[in-house]
Amino acid sequence: MSSQLASCVSPPEMATLYASPHPDDFRSLLPLIAAEYSPSSRPRIVTEDPPASLNARSRPTLVLGSGGADSVLSGSNAVAWYLACQGRRAGVDAKQQSQVWQWLSFADNELTPVACLQQSSRVELMRVLKVLDQSLAPRTYLVGESITLADMAVATAVLLPFKYVRPSDRKTLTNVTRWFTTCINQPQFLKVLGEIALCEKMVPVTPKTNAAANAKAGSGGPPKTEAQLKKEAKKREKLEKFQQKKEMEAKKKSQAPTEVVKYVCSVKQKKKKSIFKDVVSPLPDSYSPQYVEAAWYPWWEKQGFFKPEYGRRSISDQNPRGIFMMCIPPPNVTGSLHLGHALTNAIQDSLTRWHRMRGETTLWNPGCDHAGIATQVVVEKKLMRERGQSRHDLGRDSFIQEVWKWKNEKGDRIYHQLKKLGSSLDWDRACFTMDPKLSFAVQEAFIRMHDEGVIYRSKRLVNWSCTLNSAISDIEVDKKELTGRTLLPVPGYKEKVEFGVLVSFAYKVDGSDEEVVVATTRIETMLGDTAVAVHPADARYQHLKGKMVLHPFSDRKMPIVFDDFVDMGFGTGAVKITPAHDHNDYEVGVRHNLAFINILDENGLLINVPPPFLGMKRFEARKAVLQALQDRGQFKEIKDNPMVVPVCSRSKDIVEPLLKPQWYVSCSDMGRQAADAVREGRLKIIPDHHLKTWFNWMDNIRDWCISRQLWWGHRIPAYFITVSDPSVTPGEDMDGHYWVSGRSEEEAREKAAKRFNVSPDKISLRQDEDVLDTWFSSGIFPFSIFGWPNETQDLSVFYPGTLLETGHDILFFWVARMVMMGLKLTGKLPFKEVYLHAVVRDAHGRKMSKSLGNVIDPLDVITGISLEGLHAQLVDSNLDPLEMEKAKQGQKSDYPNGIPECGTDALRFALCAYTSQGRDINLDVNRILGYRHFCNKLWNAVKFAMKSLGDDFVPAEKAQLSGEESVSDRWILSRLSAAVALCDAGFKAYDFPTITTAIYNFWLYELCDVYLESVKPVFSKAEDDAASQRQALVCRQTLYTCLEVGLRLLSPVMPFVTEELYQRLPRRQQSDPPSICVTSYPETAEFCWSSEEADRDMDFIMTVVKTIRSLRADYNLTKTRADCYLQCVDTATASLVQKYSLQIQTLSYSQAVIPLTAGQPVPEGCAVAIASDRCTVNLMLKGLIDVEKEVAKLMTKESDLEKQMEKLREKMVKNDYKEKVPVKVQEQDAEKLRQSQTELEKVKEAVENFRKMM
Repeated sequence: MSSQLASCVSPPEMATLYASPHPDDFRSLLPLIAAEYSPSSRPRIVTEDPPASLNARSRPTLVLGSGGADSVLSGSNAVAWYLACQGRRAGVDAKQQSQVWQWLSFADNELTPVACLQQSSRVELMRVLKVLDQSLAPRTYLVGESITLADMAVATAVLLPFKYVRPSDRKTLTNVTRWFTTCINQPQFLKVLGEIALCEKMVPVTPKTNAAANAKAGSGGPPKTEAQLKKEAKKREKLEKFQQKKEMEAKKKSQAPTEVVKYVCSVKQKKKKSIFKDVVSPLPDSYSPQYVEAAWYPWWEKQGFFKPEYGRRSISDQNPRGIFMMCIPPPNVTGSLHLGHALTNAIQDSLTRWHRMRGETTLWNPGCDHAGIATQVVVEKKLMRERGQSRHDLGRDSFIQEVWKWKNEKGDRIYHQLKKLGSSLDWDRACFTMDPKLSFAVQEAFIRMHDEGVIYRSKRLVNWSCTLNSAISDIEVDKKELTGRTLLPVPGYKEKVEFGVLVSFAYKVDGSDEEVVVATTRIETMLGDTAVAVHPADARYQHLKGKMVLHPFSDRKMPIVFDDFVDMGFGTGAVKITPAHDHNDYEVGVRHNLAFINILDENGLLINVPPPFLGMKRFEARKAVLQALQDRGQFKEIKDNPMVVPVCSRSKDIVEPLLKPQWYVSCSDMGRQAADAVREGRLKIIPDHHLKTWFNWMDNIRDWCISRQLWWGHRIPAYFITVSDPSVTPGEDMDGHYWVSGRSEEEAREKAAKRFNVSPDKISLRQDEDVLDTWFSSGIFPFSIFGWPNETQDLSVFYPGTLLETGHDILFFWVARMVMMGLKLTGKLPFKEVYLHAVVRDAHGRKMSKSLGNVIDPLDVITGISLEGLHAQLVDSNLDPLEMEKAKQGQKSDYPNGIPECGTDALRFALCAYTSQGRDINLDVNRILGYRHFCNKLWNAVKFAMKSLGDDFVPAEKAQLSGEESVSDRWILSRLSAAVALCDAGFKAYDFPTITTAIYNFWLYELCDVYLESVKPVFSKAEDDAASQRQALVCRQTLYTCLEVGLRLLSPVMPFVTEELYQRLPRRQQSDPPSICVTSYPETAEFCWSSEEADRDMDFIMTVVKTIRSLRADYNLTKTRADCYLQCVDTATASLVQKYSLQIQTLSYSQAVIPLTAGQPVPEGCAVAIASDRCTVNLMLKGLIDVEKEVAKLMTKESDLEKQMEKLREKMVKNDYKEKVPVKVQEQDAEKLRQSQTELEKVKEAVENFRKMM
């Protein structure tokens, strides 16, 4: 494998690919598609046969370079493997390469033989496709997270038959259909295959008759009688009528839109408050998300189920079950939901509903963030678009009124979206960070921390956006990585600006002919240079100690300073120092007491520089400075330089480090306390692999800049003091002694007068124009929502909270600040645990990005959307034409048929199922559809079960064993207990995949596939006698328990469908809660019926059943029931088989099940298969199948296999086989030979068995 891996990274050679032009020749299609995935080494395509001189056996053939003896590759797999390696599509490591080879073998040995057979092999084709479907169930592609040669090989092998697979069959192959559609719509596939149309209906073929055909028929046999001819004519007539009927149905179907089952609330229902939804009428035939999700949420809300007060007199009353409180990460008021929000809310709501069902006093508190910069930008754009006015035209007060107006009109959109997701929030407690209650808390927090000296005034470098005219936080800075010279668009510039280059130039040393060469990526900043730095140990510059260099554009002399931060090995080892415009240079400037010259104003225009640069825009100055250095002969060179460019996420402007007086929070002491809280176990962070990040940030925390130069937000309650008294020296803006904070101007004046020992009338105050960073108000959100600093009932009951759940990407920006400010202002941690979920990426592992076209609104997944609808959404975005086209191609590739309607429940279930305690989730939207099918299965199961229960069924008052349960009842109750235990443990450990897997397996594979099928005979014989009636009654109680408990288990994750179905079930007691969302969650103490013996026995029985089913499929016994003789190794096994004989007979569709011990003979005419070391299955075929016909088919297969093996052996015994054929191909040939040998032995065994019946 190592040599094979080496081939995957070898440099590409000039090559020619000889391939067949036939559109159905999949052997040529495979290398042609592989070639499209290696554009840098794409070969020249020739559709003729290769020259005889090459000794190439057939097309496809790849000729490398000159085409010498070792430069010719023949055969589809060999050629495709080489091309896939060049395009890095053969697997990223040895393990993946082995997996790719396995799928190549599958395509050759399993798919290709059945793909080339006629319609009679449909059963065999479906068998192979179902194997493929199961393999694709948990993944998007066959190997890894992107398309590999495995996908290309299997897709091309299945291409021809899958185009003609019946639409009804495709519905059963959901995973294959999803994967196949995704593959064939990739640009590389489209280039080779063109548009592939799948069969939409099966039309019967009408045989055409003509004279020639009749003549031929006459010559080949006896002439047909009149009766025969009449019969054939009647048959043709029927066939033509059938075809016309089908065509009419298809026409109607194409004209009439597909009817979607919706729920319509009647006027009578609206008037009667007690009637919330019609649950008396029969359930619709199939699951419809629109029907199910209608009407429930308003009823839940109206009944107060989401409020902590529900079911109790006062929230202050002691609850032995405890309290659960969690606040929502407040979304931006400007925002709309994306899949990241959907993941957050699916997890948080599932947890909230679980705690509520456990009987805890539960509060999930909603809220919304005022989003200072984002909201201001939105409203400014709106004003400019509609009125042609800027905020400055309106003035501060009028502009803020406009923002409030926009907020009141548009700001609750995200709340509607959260309700659509089923989020069980207490909306009466919803908070907005600019509400009076929260604004008062923000003001109080600032004043207390300022009075204590924790908040202080300082002039430092900040991230400055010239477009916004404001400092921005680190989270609002996108790091754009460049590999070299790149032209980027910058707001305010007509032409794109050059980045990713390193400019070298020289400073002359004062008093000598020497010069020092330095380099920079921002040449315009040299106008603010105040020093050149070199490393103290650099021998090249020791003689320049105490020397100065001359600035070429001013009379400034700049010292050469020696500092350890300089990297001697980079460039010349000399670095220009611009303390006012670079974070590293700032530290050097402080250490060496250098001058700080600010050369940029707030708009990005040059200041404090000599003409002609004065007043220039910063990036126009970039060109001017470069030209001026060239004119003076001090320019040295310019070269590509990989770098990271800081871009403002809001304005897309290039962020500038700028010296500005700002307000800062001293974080060292608070950071230490936050770190200690985690170290001492008082605060738990889950999963614990985030602890390293936490401690790294907290132990090295820097002070936090909290000023923002905006109008929308919490205006800083700080005032600059001017004292009208000659004895008091006028203050500087940077002097904190001249700043005072207060809840009102009067309070601030009193404080100032007291500080300077003058009367209040001599004090003049000017309030700071800036507002606070949005993260400041978010940092106190867990207690400001409850009325802090006032001692309210909510604050005493719900603070500290229980849990904070959010994405790991805001661990520092929000979580850490809440912990620090909670400890500082309340003396308490704001919550006990922090659960950090992964970040959602697309199916290919890419970050969600508008330009990639992979940002999906969860409401589009819930309701469905066409590809055209997705394209239309891009039109409303701000993408440039090139990005727009790229995004459209991305959408077409991932969602060629749009996104089907999946419903809220399926989306929530999928998100929880994906949640692993890692860093990323690669979410394939198409796989969510699979969980809608699960909802449909659930729906049908409950419908069938309710019919089996009957209208007069009355459940027992308590779920308990009667002692009369059958083996099937005991087993399903054991599996139910196991599911309860798994869900309980999963919720406690935040292990959502365990929860979803346990519920899915119980409903689908245990209740539906096994139990419901096995008890059908019990219900069908229920009226035979008293014993049968009693058994049916016990069975109904068991079935009811499974349904009721199973729905309660699922309710936190799928609230809508479980409520709909639960309301249809009869209640155990009249006092039972009105809604499933306030019933008790199943607990292990109540459902403790686990039985290892029952589980073990049923595992064995299901192995036997599956073996019988497999035999039936092998012999195409689709409807015919056969006797089954089960040969057991001992009497204990025979007794077990006898005990479960009804279940085996029912589940395997057998006529009779006869257990045999080792000494008892098996009748002749049976097909044999080994179920386990304890039991052999003998299926009686004699009299059920045409033995001679089956033998003839098997003999043909035997002959074909022997020919294949002989051909393979001839290839492998050639003298140069081991030297010329790659090791991997040799391994593949050996495996193919082994598989063929095994298959041949099976065929011979089957022939022998059949001959015994003859």
